[in-house]
Amino acid sequence: MKLYLAVAVLMLALVAQTEAQEPLTVKERFLEFGTQVSDATRDLASQTQDAFEQMHNSEFAVSTRNWFSKEFERLKKKLGQLSDLPQ
Repeated sequence: MKLYLAVAVLMLALVAQTEAQEPLTVKERFLEFGTQVSDATRDLASQTQDAFEQMHNSEFAVSTRNWFSKEFERLKKKLGQLSDLPQ
């Protein structure tokens, strides 16, 4: 019973506080919206950058890059040997 009473008092306080605030003008709402969009974009960009860095530095990515580098060097070596053959 005490929990229900506490929740009811909290809801009344929230309603009273909400009604006491002045309504926002259209300009203030747009400014607030712009700020929220900017914050969300900044957070998204930060999270995306972190994800790409983690993926770039992962063991799989590093080993794949190393494998491609080794294979490319082997291919260059073989092509160099082929171009050195007499014709």
